Amino acid sequence: MLRKTLLAVVCASSMLNVALSVHADEQKSFSSEAGTVTVTPVVQGLDHPWAVAFLPNNKGMLITERPGQLRVVSPEGKLSAPLSGVPQVWAKGQGGLLDVVLSPTFAKDRLVYLSYAEGGDEGKAGTAVGRARLSDDLTELDNFEVIFRQTPKLSTGNHFGSRLVFDGDGYLFIALGENNQRPTSQDLDKLQGKIVRIFPDGKIPTDNPFVKESGVRPEIWSYGHRNQQGAALNPWSGALWTHEHGPKGGDEINVIEPGKNYGWPLATHGIDYSSQPIPEAKGKTLDGTVVPHHVWEKSPGISGMAFYDADRFKPWQHSLFIGALADKGLIRLQLDGDKVVHEERLLGDLNARIRDVRQGPDGYVYVLTDDENGALYRVGLK
Repeated sequence: MLRKTLLAVVCASSMLNVALSVHADEQKSFSSEAGTVTVTPVVQGLDHPWAVAFLPNNKGMLITERPGQLRVVSPEGKLSAPLSGVPQVWAKGQGGLLDVVLSPTFAKDRLVYLSYAEGGDEGKAGTAVGRARLSDDLTELDNFEVIFRQTPKLSTGNHFGSRLVFDGDGYLFIALGENNQRPTSQDLDKLQGKIVRIFPDGKIPTDNPFVKESGVRPEIWSYGHRNQQGAALNPWSGALWTHEHGPKGGDEINVIEPGKNYGWPLATHGIDYSSQPIPEAKGKTLDGTVVPHHVWEKSPGISGMAFYDADRFKPWQHSLFIGALADKGLIRLQLDGDKVVHEERLLGDLNARIRDVRQGPDGYVYVLTDDENGALYRVGLK
């Protein structure tokens, strides 16, 4: 029943006409393989925005800013004051307020889920996830409760992940970084470098792959990950796809299966930032670990992920869009089934670090730029 409800919500959302105010005089055009790409600012003046989520019924969007603010962008493109009720975040290095997603049953419960860096002892931090009810007037989060904490807390400012994805059965997946503590990705008594699977209230499903094993965290769904900053549900197969930063080289996409080891740091296509080999690495591949579904030998610095299944721009159908931080652009991967058959780089002339990518209910692609004066852009084909 929940799967049917979720599909109904997705279908209803895809038919919405988002009446966001855009500034035609500020629209930019770039050439691409599929024709002219238009890039139009929706809202500017954001402080290192990290994630965007679309509210139903043309109510606008929620945007997180890494220093700790959650804001609403109205259908007219107006930016709200920061919402109250947001948890205190550990805003250091890469830490702060991170992902935002809506409950699959938002129409009934108005629950908003946030991931963020949470401080602990000895000046270290880890990723936490919580939820709260969004007020009817869109000004506050009521009764915020933490449903998940990454333990132990090991980050001094790096590699928090984190992306949140609900699947068709209502389970919540959390894609986590390894806090820049490489060996912990292989430690099954820790939550660094893992994907975890929980119920929306934080309880642990009894069919998780390690739930009956002694000394293993029962939340774990997969392990051997580095710093995951992209995750999305494949709309055609229902499978969870994630991507993660390599070190110096070796950014990769993975199709996630329960209980599998994705290799880091034992298997990697990258090297250390010192240009020396990763100390723990045994090679690019290793028996017993999953080979990446797609890999970049030179790292674009990937963040954000969105499958394109809208009808609006037919040349983009069956594409996977990924933001690039280091290469400052938007990557479009053309898919044939699950296979990546072509790569196109877009928006390089925008010269912006792209942190998040989402398909809007209007069929456009929306991107957030990571900057102290960041922006949300609407991207389409002329």
